Amino acid sequence: MFASRKLVMHLIKAVLIVTTVIGIGSCQKYYIEKSLSPVRSYTAAHEQESAVEQLVQRIIGERSKDVVVSIQPAATEFALLSYAGTTLKITGSDAVSIAFAFNHYLKYYCRKQISWAGDQISDIPNPLPSVPPEGVTIKAGVKYRYYQNVCTVSYSSVWWNWTRWEREIDWMALNGINLPLAFTGQEAIWEKVYKKLGCSDEDIKKHFAGPAFLAWGRMGNLHGWGGPLPSSWIKSQLILQHQILIRMRSLGMIPVLPGFAGHIPSAILNLYPKADVIQLSHWSHFNCTYSCTYLLQPHDPLFNTIGSMFIKEQMLEYNGTNHIYNADTFNEMTPPSSDPGYLSNASRAVYDAMAAADPDAIWLMQGWLFHNEPTFWKTAQKKALLTGVAKGKMLILDLFSESYPQYLPDWYFGQPFLWCMLHDFGGNMGFYGKINTVNTQPEIALTSANSTMVGTGVTPEGINQNYMMYDFMLETGFTVHSVNVTNWLKEYTMRRYNTSNPEAIKTWNILGNTIYNDTKPGFPSKSLIRGSPVKRPSLDNPGLPYWYQYSSLALAWDNFSQSLNTLKDLETVRYDAVDITRQMLQAIHRLLYYAMVEEFLWKRDPGKLGEQLLDLLDDFDKMLCSDAHFSMGKWIQDAKVLGTTAEEKNLYEYNARVQVTLWGPNGEILDYASKHWCSLVKHYYRPRWALFVSYLNHAYATKSKFDHKAFTSDVFTNVEEPFTEDRTVFPSTATGNAIELAKDMYIKWRPFLNDV
Repeated sequence: MFASRKLVMHLIKAVLIVTTVIGIGSCQKYYIEKSLSPVRSYTAAHEQESAVEQLVQRIIGERSKDVVVSIQPAATEFALLSYAGTTLKITGSDAVSIAFAFNHYLKYYCRKQISWAGDQISDIPNPLPSVPPEGVTIKAGVKYRYYQNVCTVSYSSVWWNWTRWEREIDWMALNGINLPLAFTGQEAIWEKVYKKLGCSDEDIKKHFAGPAFLAWGRMGNLHGWGGPLPSSWIKSQLILQHQILIRMRSLGMIPVLPGFAGHIPSAILNLYPKADVIQLSHWSHFNCTYSCTYLLQPHDPLFNTIGSMFIKEQMLEYNGTNHIYNADTFNEMTPPSSDPGYLSNASRAVYDAMAAADPDAIWLMQGWLFHNEPTFWKTAQKKALLTGVAKGKMLILDLFSESYPQYLPDWYFGQPFLWCMLHDFGGNMGFYGKINTVNTQPEIALTSANSTMVGTGVTPEGINQNYMMYDFMLETGFTVHSVNVTNWLKEYTMRRYNTSNPEAIKTWNILGNTIYNDTKPGFPSKSLIRGSPVKRPSLDNPGLPYWYQYSSLALAWDNFSQSLNTLKDLETVRYDAVDITRQMLQAIHRLLYYAMVEEFLWKRDPGKLGEQLLDLLDDFDKMLCSDAHFSMGKWIQDAKVLGTTAEEKNLYEYNARVQVTLWGPNGEILDYASKHWCSLVKHYYRPRWALFVSYLNHAYATKSKFDHKAFTSDVFTNVEEPFTEDRTVFPSTATGNAIELAKDMYIKWRPFLNDV
């Protein structure tokens, strides 16, 4: 007995010594990594090798014969660039690492760029530039690099075909993303499950949201809005999902599939009258016509039945799984109870339903709920939800790490998480960023003693905006090492424009250190980023952005305008000519708006300022129309082409129009997904502002108060709602010379920034 006790004491002492040596955090990370081990690629090395060879060929065409790739599986992701004769050799642990290294080579040795906002990829040097004799080794700093927000699939990719998806998956691989969300086509799986449960076609039609609002139907925020969802859509999206998954998996990616969070069609109440179901409250100004969805209580046996059925159907349909599933039960919805026991049971039910079908399941959950309702999610409630699932079986997306990190101070009570940059809401196009925060905080979080961080991610609600910030985050997020931002911005400019133009470099250095470097805590009002042109006018003081000075914008514009005299006519130059000019006109519009309202409130004639503001909007639209990336017509065209009947085309166009304007039938989320797009400015924003100016002028002339109630009713009835029902065909291709127009706009409007 004594000898046994002595042995135990020696063992305890040994454990304490080991713990001291390697650190408590290291032990925890080892346990987490072991728990997450099923979440990996199951594609053979030779298949990944073939897939990445084809990717290289898609990017550089016949020059791909000068690139040789080779996969050597390893415990830690890496890639080695080496040079033999005139051949570039890339050896890596997997296809994504090789693709990331290939993109690194294009960026830093060939000065090339592939982006959402146009490419600069022609004229690859011949022979290919050499790398140092010892080669260039790139190691991944984290195991997982995540991409997308559950809203991105509605705000940006809703109308994509396979051609567009193929390009995006290539872009993902080139940027090191290995954990992408794969939510397309899930309605076909849900349809099978619901029908097996007894739901009719009519029941399902009432439940599914329309194409542009599927994200919020899937999260249980809405039902039916924007629908009914045609059966042709459900079938075609399932075909598309198969293509997406095959390509993602071939490149060694780990697709995140959906799981069951508890939200059900209303028909379940009639089919299973004994089921314990509650009705949630309304969501975001919607009434119960489209909101107030139903949640199956976690303790009800039907919860596990539905959840496991769904996972099984997916595994059967998609020929297996990578064992990771996303589900968000309380996203922007208040739980029916704050009792820790209830919340613990709720999370356990979600996971158990996954595990019943897939014992190796890992639940990926967005941490947005903790930021969205901080008064509800106090420590006890947060802990209960997170610890209802065994450690390492839940992976948290710390969705808004750069502005509102939720991993501190408790590190998610031992659950692993990904440090994510959200950055953008709805795909709004105003310039914004926290570049220094993004540069330093992921590394600090990863190396902290109690850290449970296992990856990084970008989680914008909408893409095709502010590309520089995403290029930066994805590059530094792969290695998780901070860089010299000034040097990085210089390299970014040179590869974007294929030149070392000093004015262009200075432009991006100014922007990167001012408007893209918000160092203040939190996140500014979304209206300060979206810009006043897309805001429904009112007498409320619009205010000015506070994290940078307008004088910095003027200086950046001066340098960029000068650079346009020598920059080549490239796709990326044309895009930035529009994008930078758009940002400057947005800023000037805010100044004119502010001055016009002030004149009226001081009982002075606002007429001249109103004329200038409307003139600016005309130029704004003209500028946007010179590049198809800024096209409302293209957005609508892409929607309509997916329709198989006139009725479907009309439904899809309505979805496309209403999402970027009213959002709901009565403007429930007005101007949220607002875009700076050609034709949208001319046919929607300008008429609103013209009506506002006329109301101001009338009130001034008659010495009466501005009738806000009358204006609100008038603008909704005669401008906003009619636009969603209109079927005018807008141009979908560019008109005008973007570079020359940018020069003209600079000459005309730059003086308005002189006195700021």
